[in-house]
Amino acid sequence: MKKAIGTVVTTGALLLGTAFMSDSVNAEELQDVQDERSAVQENLSDAESKIADVMIELEELNEKIESVDEALGKNERKMDDTKQEITHTEEEVEEIDNEVASLEEKIEERKEILKDRIVSLQKNGGNINYLEVVFGSKNFGDMISRVSAVSKIAESDKKLMKQQEDDKAEMQEKKDAKQEKLSGLQDMKTELEGMKQTITDQKEQNEADKEDLEAKKQDLKDMKAELEDKDSSLASIEQELEQRNNNDSDADSSGGANDGASGSSSSDDGDLETLSKETSTGNGSYNSAIDAGFTQTGTPYVWGGKGPGGFDCSGFVSWAYGQAGVSIPSSTSALAGTGSSVSYSNAQPGDLVFFDSNGSNGHVGIYLGGGKFLGAQTSKGVSVADMNSSYWSSHFSGHVRRVQ
Repeated sequence: MKKAIGTVVTTGALLLGTAFMSDSVNAEELQDVQDERSAVQENLSDAESKIADVMIELEELNEKIESVDEALGKNERKMDDTKQEITHTEEEVEEIDNEVASLEEKIEERKEILKDRIVSLQKNGGNINYLEVVFGSKNFGDMISRVSAVSKIAESDKKLMKQQEDDKAEMQEKKDAKQEKLSGLQDMKTELEGMKQTITDQKEQNEADKEDLEAKKQDLKDMKAELEDKDSSLASIEQELEQRNNNDSDADSSGGANDGASGSSSSDDGDLETLSKETSTGNGSYNSAIDAGFTQTGTPYVWGGKGPGGFDCSGFVSWAYGQAGVSIPSSTSALAGTGSSVSYSNAQPGDLVFFDSNGSNGHVGIYLGGGKFLGAQTSKGVSVADMNSSYWSSHFSGHVRRVQ
């Protein structure tokens, strides 16, 4: 697209130079400008379409960013809950360890009890062997007592050992359950950390994509603005080429005998000094603005120029009235609403007249009376033009404003 813009600028400049240096412009040159302008407008439409596409992409990307932010928030909350549960489970494991320590103390106490009983039995029977205890009795009654004692001790030992084993099993079961839960929580924490990193990476990528799209959008907007400037410049060139073609056609049809007649479309066909005097009637501000304007006759046309070294149409009108002490805007759009509206049939010297040669009311000049106006024309700069010529009459919008 930038290549196309460069082509437009180069071609436009060459055509403009050719148009200004030549007394006549042929239809081929006008067609070239129109073709170039069509190319610019096509590129302008393409840029606008791409801007619209980028805006849609940005909207979708913003939705993705919002979704990722929401997922990241959920992940953070889940991570906090998991960490709290891990801490709570670790505390429970610590409590089980304390309980284990307490059970181990009880088991040691039971071991001591068993040890004491065995010692007592050894004192009575001389050995840990139960048969020896029984057969070592002195008489039948002593044997019965010993058998009963051994039986009770054995039963008690059996119960103590079973309780000990049950306590150990219960303790181990609790500890295993808590360790399994803790392991699961640690795995969940690891998984959440991985998810967080993935979501964070996606968020960073989305933000980077957004920056790229914003930059692309700005480039397209800059390109659009540049294309609009080029289209406006080409429109002015096209306007001048059309005017020159029409003027040449008028000259060819009128013949040499009519050169210098009052219907001429150029200021060269009349005496500017005489015309200036003829318009010096009426309001003083108008006279002063017109007089100031005539001093700039021949000043070249400059796009956006506000003088005094160069003017565009609205810049010239604003400057001329400024010399008369009247401040008015320097853009055609603003000038189109300045002062009060009057009909062309009631137009007086000093009124502003508008033409649709560069868009609606896109060209403006100062009315001089007799169907003539003074303005900054694209090809000849500040000069007098005839509103009755084929070109200006076909572009006159009928819009007239009286400054005061």
